[in-house]
Amino acid sequence: MAQFEIVADGSVTTPRGFRAGGLHCGLKKTTRHDLGAIICEVPTSAAGVYTTNAFQAAPILVTKNSIGEEGLLRGVIVNSGNANACTGKQGEADAYEMRAKFAEAIGVPAAHIAVASTGVIGENLKMDCVRSGIEQLPAKLSADKAGANDFNQAILTTDLVEKTACVKLELDGKTVHIAGAAKGSGMIHPNMATMLGFVTTDANIGSAELTQLLRQATDLTFNMITVDGDTSTNDMLVAMASGLAGNEKLTPAHAGWDAFAAGLRYVCEVLAKAIARDGEGATKLVEVQVRGAVSDDSARAIAKTVIGSSLVKSAVFGADANWGRIIAAVGRAGQPVNVDTVDIRLGDIVTLEQSRPVGFDEDAALEYLKGDTVVIHVDLHNGEGSATAWGCDLTYDYVRINAAYRT
Repeated sequence: MAQFEIVADGSVTTPRGFRAGGLHCGLKKTTRHDLGAIICEVPTSAAGVYTTNAFQAAPILVTKNSIGEEGLLRGVIVNSGNANACTGKQGEADAYEMRAKFAEAIGVPAAHIAVASTGVIGENLKMDCVRSGIEQLPAKLSADKAGANDFNQAILTTDLVEKTACVKLELDGKTVHIAGAAKGSGMIHPNMATMLGFVTTDANIGSAELTQLLRQATDLTFNMITVDGDTSTNDMLVAMASGLAGNEKLTPAHAGWDAFAAGLRYVCEVLAKAIARDGEGATKLVEVQVRGAVSDDSARAIAKTVIGSSLVKSAVFGADANWGRIIAAVGRAGQPVNVDTVDIRLGDIVTLEQSRPVGFDEDAALEYLKGDTVVIHVDLHNGEGSATAWGCDLTYDYVRINAAYRT
């Protein structure tokens, strides 16, 4: 029996207790939503994972402070169009004001609100727009799909599509939901990726246990994607658990612990792959599966190196079955390899076997690489370690988009 069931029409408001919404307050030059929030009717157990960039944006400092106090949150407020990063003391004051104003607007303690921002680095927030938006935002929050959709739109920057996922499972005879929404398209690299992610669940689980599972899921999903090798100042993944499903409190000793962990990982993987597929200018999702490494950590390092190679990404864009670029990336990953035992496949097409070239049908390889999903298999035959990473091709449009990002 499956550990969980996919909820195709689910959203961040599907778990019990959550409402969401969004609106346009004037931070973006377009009329797309640029301010959104998720709130819960009860205090939630909370967890967060953050960028490894040394220059962490002001909202991250605020959110760390909020979650760090009690491990509780009542909600998160998010703006797009401005990252509020590298903005000094004024940026920090603005992020704390966002927290205080929104907390006041919904009637909860300021320390129970997380803050997230995404957009251009190095510009101060237009706080008159933010204040006006916060005043209007509570009336826009709802538990229906429309509210979730408005929130999804409010967090986007150069994204072309909204990114959501939802599953349900049975715990102690109760139906538990796990849902998520994310944004991310450029400045994506496996050090928390460059993204904002928000997970809601109605499971009964403590903050420490949720943090443990969120970090494990992040290592296998969001930290295994790359678009362009750049790690953002604003990456943040926040999870909130309302406990309203009524299950017995989840701990590692609970019979449903592994099932919940699997559901959480699935939601994170769907969101991570959606970010990779929606990479700026991308035309294809690229998946790299590494097997036979000396350890899982070694396999992860190799998979990340291959998926992040500009030469591999360019070859995929051009539908060029240039496996030499793949093995070169394997060799420079800084991990133990047996140079005589490596196999490489593009989908089902074998190009290298025991480190020796194999004749293959170039036309068949061309057709495969023209598809919208390309899977690269690397088997090192050197151990039991394995890992999977996701990315996208490198296209002309990536340069066009980022050459004019501010203008």
